[in-house]
Amino acid sequence: MASFEVKGGAKLRGEIIPQGAKNEALQILCAVLLTPEKVTISNIPDIRDVNLLIDLLRSLGVKTERLSPDTYTFQADDIDLDFLDSERFVELGRAIRGSVMIVGPMLARFGKAKMPKPGGDKIGRRRLDTHFTGFEKLGASFEYSAEDNFYTVTSSGLKGAYMLLDEASVTGTANILMAAVLAEGTTTIYNAACEPYVQQLCRMLNRMGAKISGIGSNLLVIEGVEQLGGTEHRMLPDMIEIGSFIGLAAMTGSEITIKDCQIPELGLIPDTFQRLGIKMEFRGDDIFIPEQDHYEVDTYIDGSILNIADHTWPGLTPDLLSVALVVATQAKGTVLVHQKMFESRLFFVDKLIDMGAQIILCDPHRATVIGQNKQIPLRGIRMTSPDIRAGVALLIAALSAEGTSIIDNVEQIDRGYQNIDGRLNALGAQIRRM
Repeated sequence: MASFEVKGGAKLRGEIIPQGAKNEALQILCAVLLTPEKVTISNIPDIRDVNLLIDLLRSLGVKTERLSPDTYTFQADDIDLDFLDSERFVELGRAIRGSVMIVGPMLARFGKAKMPKPGGDKIGRRRLDTHFTGFEKLGASFEYSAEDNFYTVTSSGLKGAYMLLDEASVTGTANILMAAVLAEGTTTIYNAACEPYVQQLCRMLNRMGAKISGIGSNLLVIEGVEQLGGTEHRMLPDMIEIGSFIGLAAMTGSEITIKDCQIPELGLIPDTFQRLGIKMEFRGDDIFIPEQDHYEVDTYIDGSILNIADHTWPGLTPDLLSVALVVATQAKGTVLVHQKMFESRLFFVDKLIDMGAQIILCDPHRATVIGQNKQIPLRGIRMTSPDIRAGVALLIAALSAEGTSIIDNVEQIDRGYQNIDGRLNALGAQIRRM
């Protein structure tokens, strides 16, 4: 198990380029299974979860070639279906949650898919019912073995259907979408997720020959086609990493320019951090965060306490609430952070309290943060990273704190952030990997 030794208090300065979007990568990579032709994908982040998924695809028989550090070609013209019954498949499938998104493409193209219960962050219940209910509505048969936690879906031919999703699940929408593009007839998905990641997947599939309309809305209509071809695709910059860098700059009083942000795709992320008092300038497609010694939280028109909550797109992504909470600890003012989707995601706040933050954990979903206006700096402690997003939030806290912090289990951070210690050290941070 690796750890970070973090010496806090240093101001950072310089430019940083966000990695490719992790959550988009997990969908886009699985889509290569829909065609026997070559697919070229660029801006792929070099992170643990993505690399494990590429290993899984390679083990399934997908031919992969790395053209550059962030660009691969994939060709799924000789898939080994027997691999689904191997111990290695169970090992890889359980290692990452994103592995569930091979099910839709495999079912659509080969009429069969199996999946062990996937892994991922321990942030509360993350049910998969939406995925498999959607497959059943397309005509697939579904079985779940509680004995070995295995999901199996089979079909002799998917047929288009109307469905109203019980939740606007991003991965559920993507998985059903990838199954529907090769189904016979028309599929209508209402209450579909419409995150930029899903929009990117739709556009890629249309370039491959799919017929998807309603892109960017919560009503997708898919006219099934018989086959798909190859394409080229470039992934968006990671909006979660961009938000993390904005928060990092504010907490450490640093001057940072975040390059090539695709600002129109960021939704409410800039607005949310601006409401926390963080100044920023949009310079073309770059975001400039000036050095700022203090930042003051906005209030509502009637003067009541600001409430920051996650919501389905175009609301604020839940992946940034951990960072927003940490930023609020050193703001001037009080914030209520409401994490609606996952009941365990705020349980890292005990570590922030140990660092000197003033936080009241109201219940598993809500925390009240009393900002200290940087008058009482956080202090360095030893802590453990519980999940990807809480891990980077704790790293931001440690970089702003007085003294030295040790963060254990940084493999969790590595799952979602590419060479984060090296890139931040280049800006002046003092992080040592142990």
